[in-house]
Amino acid sequence: MVYIKKAALTSATGEEDVRDAVNKMLKRIAEGGEKAVQEIAKELDGYTGSILMSKEDWEAGAAQCSEEAKRDVEYAHANVKAFAQKQLDSITDFETELSPGIFAGQKVVPMETAGCYVPGGRYAHIASAVMTITTARVAGVKNVVMTSPPRPSGGVAPEILYAAKVCGADHVLCCGGVQAIAALRHGCFTGCPADILVGPGNKFVAEAKRILYGAVGIDMFAGPTEIAVIADDTADPEVVATDLVSQAEHGINSPAWLITTSEKLAKEVEARMAPLISLLPKGNREAAEASWRDFGEIHLCKTREEAVTVSDLYAAEHLEVHCEDLKWWLNNLRNYGSLFLGEETCVSHGDKCSGPNHVLPTKGAARYSGGLSVHKFVKICSFQRMTKEANRSLAPVCARISRAEGMEGHARAADVRLAKYFAGNERLKLLDSAKAPGHAHLSRL
Repeated sequence: MVYIKKAALTSATGEEDVRDAVNKMLKRIAEGGEKAVQEIAKELDGYTGSILMSKEDWEAGAAQCSEEAKRDVEYAHANVKAFAQKQLDSITDFETELSPGIFAGQKVVPMETAGCYVPGGRYAHIASAVMTITTARVAGVKNVVMTSPPRPSGGVAPEILYAAKVCGADHVLCCGGVQAIAALRHGCFTGCPADILVGPGNKFVAEAKRILYGAVGIDMFAGPTEIAVIADDTADPEVVATDLVSQAEHGINSPAWLITTSEKLAKEVEARMAPLISLLPKGNREAAEASWRDFGEIHLCKTREEAVTVSDLYAAEHLEVHCEDLKWWLNNLRNYGSLFLGEETCVSHGDKCSGPNHVLPTKGAARYSGGLSVHKFVKICSFQRMTKEANRSLAPVCARISRAEGMEGHARAADVRLAKYFAGNERLKLLDSAKAPGHAHLSRL
């Protein structure tokens, strides 16, 4: 593998400073509660309005959404809901008899409260509201609380408010950043502390979720948006370059990687990047320029097998494949947040409205984790029951394993059932089968 272009920075750059700042803010809110949230919202965003939106204000804001935007939200919601429902259908309650008299099963139990963060700074992430709220609601979460930062003009964007309404949020907070994550965590303003925090955000939001993980569940450890494109000599360099630029505009530290078996394509894509970036609006252009300059890479591989190895090492959040024999790539690629097979689809489609969730693992986390799904909002809880007769074979095994581990108390929990359920010589025979000291207590049973 040869680098045609290599990144100057890594996604870990500057993490320590962010961690210190976030820790201080989380501590302040843990101690000060709702008052601290309001103070920080004023300090950082200049926002002095109500954090919890009333139903009237929510409705009034959503009503400002254009009819076309409403239809678009409804279209996206329908696709995301349909996909989430299929995911839910794939996990079911069950009970099975493992061996005679021993029954075990699982219950799919939704979480009580989900906190959904929807970015609203440079971009109003309408799709994030659709992805997070819809999926939580399909999973059966009882309370869904959405939070989104106030715009410079005040309040949450109308399209986000309409999405929250259509997708089924119970509460909306007008709040962003670390203070919003902390408010969700502690149940500020709603009385519903989150069991899980989901949704994309900037590096401060991501770090707040990372620090809180354990006390509360999170969707994943998230970093800047990533895209990787695998392309061979059949790919269209204009389309490939356009797709790389589409994700580079997310921010100054959003990696964009091209992995190709064609040197000709690599050079053509590289030549197109700057001109395509220059066509973006000013803010988007500045972000994409920095992102491509500092984090963009082009890898030239000798074979498609080598391309798979490189791609799996990066474990990109979004992975597009512009190659022949798409089935081969589907069968051989392992590490990615979401896979986009063929030129006809792209990350933008998945980001906005095609159906699969756009909240995806970054910074290599796709090696061990998938993206946000119904599965994140439910717990798979096991249960078991058994007959008295089943103890005839199971309890002696349990007792012997326990004593081999040195856990006499565990063993006696098995012994006491043998003594109770089986009488006379048969009972003594079963107890003797443990072949270990410490049975004197049984004479008292």
